[in-house]
Amino acid sequence: MAALTAIALIVFIIETQIPLPIPIPGAKLGLANTVTLFALFFKKKTKQVFTTADAFMILLCRIMLGAAFTGRFIALLYSIAGGFLSFAALVLMRRLVTDKQIWACGVISAIFHNIGQILAAMAITRSPAIAAYLPMLTITGVATGIITGLVAQIILGRLRHE
Repeated sequence: MAALTAIALIVFIIETQIPLPIPIPGAKLGLANTVTLFALFFKKKTKQVFTTADAFMILLCRIMLGAAFTGRFIALLYSIAGGFLSFAALVLMRRLVTDKQIWACGVISAIFHNIGQILAAMAITRSPAIAAYLPMLTITGVATGIITGLVAQIILGRLRHE
């Protein structure tokens, strides 16, 4: 769990240094989510290696340490809201998808993360107008979710064949 948390944290910190070509507040690649997907779906034979609680702790530690190491404490509220909602969706999806459909979990996860971010922003600003960003965030979330989901699926597939 510590190694996965460290990997997720490193990926998160590197990702914060990558400028995105789209000027949408809150949009990012979300590559650290690959580690959460990995932890939720990694099996040896048919047995889960990490419990749901283990995967949740990896996510929570990454969010907390990421805010501490980057100094973006205001982003902590958005990350927690998005991360928790995203994680809940992943837990439900894990029961429905096959090993060849993990990429779809990346998409669902990204969409729910964006919904969580928007809900947090609406609560903080007390302005429902923030919801106008949701369609744009959803489009970017689908694109980045496909990438993170495919990366996790490919890594998991390669580990299963070893």
